[in-house]
Amino acid sequence: MLETIKNAWKVAELRNKILYTFMIILVYRVGSAIPVPFMDSSVLSQFFTDGSFLGYLDILSGGAFQNATLFALSISPYITSSIVIQLLTIAIPALEALSKEGADGRKKLGKITRYTTLGLAVMQSIAYYIMNRNYGAIKYTTGFSGVFAAFCIVLCFSAGAMLVVWLGEQIDKNGIGNGISMVLFAGIVSRGPSTVSMLFQYLELASKGGQAQYYFLVPLVVVLFLVVIAVIILMTNAERRIPIQYAKRVVGRKMYGGQSSYVPIKVTMSGVMPIIFSSALLSIPSMVKNFVDPNKERLVGKILGAFDYNTWVYAVFYLILIIAFNYFYVAVQYNPIEMANNLRKNSGAIPGIRPGKPTSDFIAKVISKITLVGALFIAAVAILPILLGNIAKMNIALGGTSIIIVVGVALDTVRQLESQMMMRHYKGFLE
Repeated sequence: MLETIKNAWKVAELRNKILYTFMIILVYRVGSAIPVPFMDSSVLSQFFTDGSFLGYLDILSGGAFQNATLFALSISPYITSSIVIQLLTIAIPALEALSKEGADGRKKLGKITRYTTLGLAVMQSIAYYIMNRNYGAIKYTTGFSGVFAAFCIVLCFSAGAMLVVWLGEQIDKNGIGNGISMVLFAGIVSRGPSTVSMLFQYLELASKGGQAQYYFLVPLVVVLFLVVIAVIILMTNAERRIPIQYAKRVVGRKMYGGQSSYVPIKVTMSGVMPIIFSSALLSIPSMVKNFVDPNKERLVGKILGAFDYNTWVYAVFYLILIIAFNYFYVAVQYNPIEMANNLRKNSGAIPGIRPGKPTSDFIAKVISKITLVGALFIAAVAILPILLGNIAKMNIALGGTSIIIVVGVALDTVRQLESQMMMRHYKGFLE
């Protein structure tokens, strides 16, 4: 990876793209430090623990959510709207037709996604305002001053969310990597120093005679962190290759086909989407609890409290939902019948498998097995910080989801750099 970045830096055009990307990320981090007026972020610090769902949102925003800054919502409205539009594309024929119209259709879908992002940003801004008002973090809540403060807060949060989307689009046009992913990557990585500082605090606590077990637990966490990164890299690049043999056919005086190929099926086909779906669904009890603040001794309070981030009930439901959503997302993205029909149209066949329904059944069986392996892997990475935090009594600031996102974005960016360097150093057919 370092060698790829070093070689890319030597190419003037790629160097300009890398610098442009860093400039956009710098603008994003500056916006994450600009406070929204009429709010007292110091009141919020007690509610944003690393094990809560609010703490999870704060990690994705790079600390902007807790500090109530301009980019507090970060790209969460855009991610939600992208998922919604992607699912509606399958359910609504008009959107499905747009997705098949090429560049123009994708452009129209992008515009619909941005409008949906704006609507969700306004809704989330209002919800965030209500939550902060219930916590007592709003300076003016009554009379004309309260109305004006509410308008300014909602406007700032909504505008900040759309500005983040615009910054991501600028990276897509003039920078390196996927813009939205790079913004998310920058937010998560910015929490790295605080995580290192927290580990040193545990060691300092052990040195004072408070908790001697941290001498063993802190190095264990670091080793597990490195092992998880290595396993994520391995599983991200892992794939099951289905061999394909194309039949020979004569067209005029030329013979086509006859070569062997394969269909690659990645183990982690769905990426972090099942984790995002599951987190969003399991966040509903936590959000209800934050808004209504129920009595913990009553039945409603016990039920909502059972879905806290660090409970075993949350971990079990998290595991089940990740596996279920992984199968759902793969079923939406991959159609074995369509894959089998495309192979038959191109005179291709899987050795030992008859064309038609036997081929689609074989592909479906392979995809089902690979999906289960990928689902169990993603679930294990997502739940590991929860289990480790409960066993070691430590707050793991960077969860498995964050690690998967960071490693995935880094690998994708390196692949883009390699592909662009290959295009610029390709000699062509004339030399």
